[in-house]
Amino acid sequence: MVVLNRIYTRTGDQGTTALGTGERRPKYDLRIESYGTVDETNAAIGMARLATSASDPKLDDMLGRVQNDLFDLGADLCTPETSQKPAWEPLRILQSQVDRLEAEIDEMNSELEPLSSFVLPAGSAAAAALHLARTISRRAERLMVELAALPVEVVGDPALKYINRLSDFLFVASRYANRQAGGDVLWVPGKNR
Repeated sequence: MVVLNRIYTRTGDQGTTALGTGERRPKYDLRIESYGTVDETNAAIGMARLATSASDPKLDDMLGRVQNDLFDLGADLCTPETSQKPAWEPLRILQSQVDRLEAEIDEMNSELEPLSSFVLPAGSAAAAALHLARTISRRAERLMVELAALPVEVVGDPALKYINRLSDFLFVASRYANRQAGGDVLWVPGKNR
């Protein structure tokens, strides 16, 4: 259990922060950027939930599970895998979390009409907020893939799969939210020429 008695510690005043291992890294470190952007995704989903909680409890429950998973993902990224065995079992994203996300994507998608065009990130307030969360999650994915490509860094396969599926989940969730608001707002190529 996490206990936060004091919010500020002053330990980051010189531009570094501690990983879960205690190692200090610059706040611009790619690992810090990665889990910071995962946190940003989580906050954007929280904003989307303001528009889904009353109108669609099922979707809101799914988003709540995703938010909890994103804390797990942040913990995973915050504790790099090393050759030394840690004194505790680090929290890692599991394949079962990816599988659940895929099942929820399929469940929502089964209630939607097939797409005939790209959609604009618009429609209901919930859909627009979910599209914003989707684009932030894509940025988190790009950072995590870049981190995983570094020879001295390890990012687990389930973590990479989860962040990749998350943007798909958020896209389908935005369409799912829009189904009650009259449907998707479709892109019309060259409409304003």
